[in-house]
Amino acid sequence: MLWSKAFCHYTVLLLSLWFCVEAVPIAVDRTKVETPEEKLEAPQNVDTGLHYDRYLREVIDFLEKDQHFREKLHNTDMEDIKQGKLAKELDFVGHHVRTKLDELKRQEVNRLRTLIKAKQDAEGGHEMNHKVLLKQFEYMNHMNPHTFEVEDLDKLIQSATNDLENYDQKRHEEFKRYEMMKEHERKEHLKNLDEEHRKDEEQHYEELRKKHADHPKINHPGSQDQLKEVWKESDGLDPNDFDPKTFFKLHDTNGDGYIDEQELEALFTKELEKMYRPNLDEDDMTEMEEERLRMREHVMNEVDTNKDRLVSLDEFLMSTNKKEFLEPDSWETLEQAPAYTDEEMKLFEEQLAQEESNLNQKTSDLQKQKEELERQQEKLNAQKAELHLPLPPGHHFLCVRVCVCVCVCVCVYKSFSESVLMCCQASGFPTTHLNAHIQFNNFRTLAKPIRM
Repeated sequence: MLWSKAFCHYTVLLLSLWFCVEAVPIAVDRTKVETPEEKLEAPQNVDTGLHYDRYLREVIDFLEKDQHFREKLHNTDMEDIKQGKLAKELDFVGHHVRTKLDELKRQEVNRLRTLIKAKQDAEGGHEMNHKVLLKQFEYMNHMNPHTFEVEDLDKLIQSATNDLENYDQKRHEEFKRYEMMKEHERKEHLKNLDEEHRKDEEQHYEELRKKHADHPKINHPGSQDQLKEVWKESDGLDPNDFDPKTFFKLHDTNGDGYIDEQELEALFTKELEKMYRPNLDEDDMTEMEEERLRMREHVMNEVDTNKDRLVSLDEFLMSTNKKEFLEPDSWETLEQAPAYTDEEMKLFEEQLAQEESNLNQKTSDLQKQKEELERQQEKLNAQKAELHLPLPPGHHFLCVRVCVCVCVCVCVYKSFSESVLMCCQASGFPTTHLNAHIQFNNFRTLAKPIRM
């Protein structure tokens, strides 16, 4: 729901701005009177759902304050905007606006660098190339982090347009995965039940499905019957007095001359209330929002002839003369039009099984590594303990005795290693590590200085 509202509001901010017919009243001629800096206030916090949401909103807000740029918006169609013709007009906006845009860009670059630094810290502090990482943010020219130029506006327009156009497809895929995961979890739950409880659970599931399907007739979205019901139930007017033009003005809530996607979705609330109630187990609110968006997408495809994601009065009135408006087909709800096929469900479960297998393998490998590290740690601890054996009491005196004994024995036996071992044993000095530390093969080389 949050994403759907976000993109609907994004449409209001971006597209209605570009295609609005009536200009906002201007009390003074900005070409002759300098605009005070305090008028460039930040826009209200309306989330579009984009990760560069605030940056986009503030750029649009500040550009809208320039009279020259605003006039160009009125006279530029969507195709020209996509081709970058509008972005070139940035060179003609006021200096105070350009200064604010430069500041916005620097703030956005700093925000991205902060995110990259946080990612770097989370991954162990490895060195990262900030310029390379900034390339993934396609809505700005990362090579120039200081000033907002024509290329920045062009990239911002292109990125926002593409994100909006791809949204519906992404939403369908996400909802499909949600539905398949819900079914998968239900099946897994049934596997863990005995035969008796499994039958009870299956029966309960079928009862819930029947309850959900037992609802009043759903009017075809955007049809005369559906709009008349809104006219009666929401507007409190007589259906016999239904007038399309009056209806349009009543539901153009912001008065901009268009019904945007958010205003359009509000028209389906009465239909959705027939099928979904938040306090009932059989009604899934995620499915309700998907149904709402399906209705919106369907009406937009039928009515929005210029594909600007806005319904103008002319488009609306034209749609009321079509057969689909007067004699519509029945509407297929989600339970009648499943989000996935059996083949897609099978593939999804295979992918889940593969992911689970990979996860189990990684868990096993990590456990083996842990056990190996523990064995190595135990071995190191044992060696450390041996290297730090406590010396016996009076070891200083013993050391003197050992040295004197060695000197005598070397002269007699002419074997330095044997002399050291024998003298240590005779003096009660620890000999555990002597073989590891005494590696002399030529005892005569060591003994000659002593005999001299």
